[in-house]
Amino acid sequence: MSLRSCKEHHRISVGLKNLPFKNILQPSTSTPWFVVLGWDRYGGCTFRVVHGCDKLIDLRGIRCESNLDQLFYWGCFPGSGLASVTVGANRVEVDEALMEQYLDEGAEGLDKAKVHAAFEQAMREGHLIPICFTSAKTEVGLDDLLHIFTAYCPSPIEGNPRSFTRIGSDDNEIVHPQPDPDKPVIAHVFKIAADPFVGKLGVFRVHQGTVRAKGELCFNDQKKPLRIGALFRLNGKEQIDATELGPGEIGAVAKVEDIAFDGVLHADPKDTLRLVPLPMPRPMYGLALELKNHKDEAKFAPAVQKLMAEDPCFIVERVVATRQTVARGMGELHLRVILEKLKEQFGIDVETAQPRIAYKETITANADGHHRHKKQSGGSGEFGEVYLRVAPLPRDHEEGFEFENKTVGGAIPKQFMPAIEKGIRMALSEGAIAGYPIRGIRVEVYDGKHHAVDSKEVAFFKAGKRAFVDAVQKARPALLEPFVELEVSAPSSYIGDITGDLSTKRGRVLDTQMVGSDICVIKATAPLSELQNYSNELKSMTGGAGSFAMEYSHDEQAPPNVQAEVVAAYKPRHDDD
Repeated sequence: MSLRSCKEHHRISVGLKNLPFKNILQPSTSTPWFVVLGWDRYGGCTFRVVHGCDKLIDLRGIRCESNLDQLFYWGCFPGSGLASVTVGANRVEVDEALMEQYLDEGAEGLDKAKVHAAFEQAMREGHLIPICFTSAKTEVGLDDLLHIFTAYCPSPIEGNPRSFTRIGSDDNEIVHPQPDPDKPVIAHVFKIAADPFVGKLGVFRVHQGTVRAKGELCFNDQKKPLRIGALFRLNGKEQIDATELGPGEIGAVAKVEDIAFDGVLHADPKDTLRLVPLPMPRPMYGLALELKNHKDEAKFAPAVQKLMAEDPCFIVERVVATRQTVARGMGELHLRVILEKLKEQFGIDVETAQPRIAYKETITANADGHHRHKKQSGGSGEFGEVYLRVAPLPRDHEEGFEFENKTVGGAIPKQFMPAIEKGIRMALSEGAIAGYPIRGIRVEVYDGKHHAVDSKEVAFFKAGKRAFVDAVQKARPALLEPFVELEVSAPSSYIGDITGDLSTKRGRVLDTQMVGSDICVIKATAPLSELQNYSNELKSMTGGAGSFAMEYSHDEQAPPNVQAEVVAAYKPRHDDD
């Protein structure tokens, strides 16, 4: 059971370290204690399942069995079966006096108010991490979950204040806002939504001060204040008009285009506050997109921008090397939901495919190239002849290309040399053997011929380009494939399966480390081409318990069989003379 799975496990921030809850617990397939043990071993943290105590905290009718050291609670809910609850001495450990009383008199002699205060303190300090079991599908346990929020959890005034950074100050001063309605406003925008009736909605939480309708606030480092028009409280899909929102309240502002995700609304235009960013998962799964109807091109970009503003884990980028538009997200289901929204909300239908790998081309030997361009069409013709030489450059060369004019005696007039270089640079971007950009190459133009009447820039542009392609094809060309640094986290029982699978993908395991009692982190390098569907493969291999992250590392020469396959699939475009 992985804490990184965003489909079934959730954490709610209410001024605490963490408050996870497990959704859709089915007793036929998993037990509460199996889930807790899975979480307990992740990162070495200690979790406690808490719905309260009927003797110390009202359990609202849930049956209780208890002893002095640890209290076990099993509540039976209609339709879903079992919800498990655990409360122990962890609540009183944060208060020495209460702990002594607990050891002397046991749980029966403790004051409910003192236990409740210790319970909140334990959650604020991360000493106790409660787990709640619910079913969003059948709504089992949701009433109790809401009861826990209101009765047991610290209020926004009592919780841990979020840390903001004052940009531009000495050492980026850390600012902790105070939940005082009379102080200057500090509010964090944590969600952007596109409402079909209201327009762009910026959902925020007030940490300090009071946000009032028809007021003015600054956003991030913008000096010009934004006018807050309509102000809403959110109740599910319903937006309720509000005149003001105080500390701890969550609200939304509509039709403010300059507002963005993870920004800060504040009152002082001279101040530049930023919330200390939360670690966001990196989108690993990608799909290449192509419009089914090219009439949608004009509205595709604005629609994608709105979806990216709503979801920080969804990005769309144009990959120049493969000439594809690629959407990246957390997994296949994540992208499928977004693409369905793109179709239903914006009327844009797309075809998807696996993204092509951004290979690079290079050479491994020296070679000469030559091309004569001659074209006669009745009037003034075109003539240009170029002789050049190519040589490999070191892989770490800053630009990956060098051009030099080595001609003597005016074989090619100097005014045509820029046209030759332009043609070569175009061939660099188009490729010579597989259609991918060429890197790590040095070009010397050492001879050529021209005509006093027919020589033109376009003639030497074409001659230079084709002479360069001719030389590259003779210089033992090679294909460079991207390698990534891969970090896989999974229970230690899957180490053998994961490392064995990586070896079949031409991967190299660099290191393995234990995190907590049973979680292993495997660091490796592997070719990106072998990891296109790794998200689904790892999920299948580990039963959903594994997660991974990767980032570009370096390029390596592709094996001959891979190069032959890529070159065979290339269909070059033939330019007209």
